[in-house]
Amino acid sequence: MSRTRTALLAAMALVAGAAGTAIAAVPDDVGAKAIPCTVDYKVQNQWSTGFTTAVTITNNSAAKSSWSVKWSYAGNQTVTNGWNARITQSGTSVTAANETYNGTLATGGSVSFGFNATHSGTNALPTTFTLDGVTCNVDDGGSGPTDPPDPGTPNARVDNPYSGAKVYVNPEWSAKAAAEPGGSRISSQPTGVWLDRTAAIEGVGNNMGLRDHLDEALRQKGSDQLVVQLVIYNLPGRDCAALASNGELGPTEIDKYKTQYIDPIKAILADPKYASLRIVTTVEIDSLPNLVTNTGSRPTATPECDVMKTNGNYVKGVGYALNKLGDVGNVYNYVDAGHHGWIGWDDNFGASATTFKEAATAEGATVNDVHGFITNTANYSALKENNFTINDNVAGKSVRESKWVDWNRYVDELSFAQAFRNQLVSVGFNSNIGMLIDTSRNGWGGTARPTGPGATTSVDTYVDGGRYDRRFNTGNWCNQSGAGLGERPQAAPAAGIDAYVWMKPPGESDGSSQFIENDEGKGFDRMCDPTYTGNPRNNNNMSGALPNSPLSGHWFSAQFQQLMQNAYPAL
Repeated sequence: MSRTRTALLAAMALVAGAAGTAIAAVPDDVGAKAIPCTVDYKVQNQWSTGFTTAVTITNNSAAKSSWSVKWSYAGNQTVTNGWNARITQSGTSVTAANETYNGTLATGGSVSFGFNATHSGTNALPTTFTLDGVTCNVDDGGSGPTDPPDPGTPNARVDNPYSGAKVYVNPEWSAKAAAEPGGSRISSQPTGVWLDRTAAIEGVGNNMGLRDHLDEALRQKGSDQLVVQLVIYNLPGRDCAALASNGELGPTEIDKYKTQYIDPIKAILADPKYASLRIVTTVEIDSLPNLVTNTGSRPTATPECDVMKTNGNYVKGVGYALNKLGDVGNVYNYVDAGHHGWIGWDDNFGASATTFKEAATAEGATVNDVHGFITNTANYSALKENNFTINDNVAGKSVRESKWVDWNRYVDELSFAQAFRNQLVSVGFNSNIGMLIDTSRNGWGGTARPTGPGATTSVDTYVDGGRYDRRFNTGNWCNQSGAGLGERPQAAPAAGIDAYVWMKPPGESDGSSQFIENDEGKGFDRMCDPTYTGNPRNNNNMSGALPNSPLSGHWFSAQFQQLMQNAYPAL
């Protein structure tokens, strides 16, 4: 993938930072008309402990009555005072917003401000600027002036694709939901479209293919903005720690993944017909975290995961997908980040972020191809546990010592997603990445929902009596008994969170409770058997699975009814 302008800007910034000289942030040969905005950041004066900077913004998009520019530093630069803008800083991230007297910014108009700052060491200039969430100094896809134009939207990517947009309602899922007693209450909710095998691109049997969904999305869009949510899910050796969601490609079939799966998807998404859609891709659920938690000498390791770590095809596959799909100007890539009950432990937290960075810079991809991350996809971890915190102590013990928390540093998905976002930025991902949280099955409502903390007799009675999540263990993932629908899909619900989403369509099974012959490559996993007593991945607890479940992805009416019954907030 070409990133000519971005690379040139970064190189210029590093040179200027080392020399302490002023530069223009945009080279002369970059066509300004293709760029939604430019930021000219000049260090006017620099000394051993500080510097003075002048910043000029030029707006090439629609006129504005207010504006906000953001950037991040690679070092310890700290703004001390500024003029002609209200400047705030959090960590390495800086925001400069207009004063009351200079909020108007016409199309083609410019505005300037300045500031003083302290620093030590190298004063590397920022390489990425956004104006009201839109990346400046690059065109839609970042192509260089000699590159062919990127296919996709004529508008630059926005900071949060869900803001101000409708989200696609899959008519196939909607019809199944509406056919259930009471299902019409949620059948108009948006859900993810799973491309879980090559045949799904064209459509299996009478099912809609990718173009069918995109055509329907255009119809639903009308004159509004609309997000389409796609799940990219067909890695070689897929889901190496489970059997219910094994895929069609063997561990070594990386070339088939590239040429027969990712390339055809990219070709369809790049059709200019679909350039007005905001296409959110959630990339390879349950893949990269397995390389951290289920390999090597860990008791949770599997031979299949060791194979995938050794051959590198998870990393290569994710990198290739990010690279190719990231070339399409209206695609927003979100990488799977597991959930708090998987990578929230000290041993897994930092190592997972490092592994994700490795994948995001493999096969020609860069961190600019990653718009954000998604947690809790197809899982059941509660969004927010209100009856206890990780900092509580009961009967002389920390909550972390309880059997349920088991030394994890997080007790719910929201706290985990926000903390993990910071970790991802610290290893080199862009500071404006956003998180998605799948809330399709984590409501845990109904009569079993506690209304307050448990008894303080012991740390276990305290946690177990107060927790919303009623699973036997956070490692339980298959068709969980007692689960309910969670928060309805919504944009920007919390700091750092782009949206709550229903990426996993409620009512679709996680796996069969007994072996079922099939031609979909799906095995039988005992974690879907309600009589199974467990393994090291769930601390040898009962599976907690519902009985009589069909193959993964197939409709499971009993589960759907349970999810509605136990919904929180209630339907």
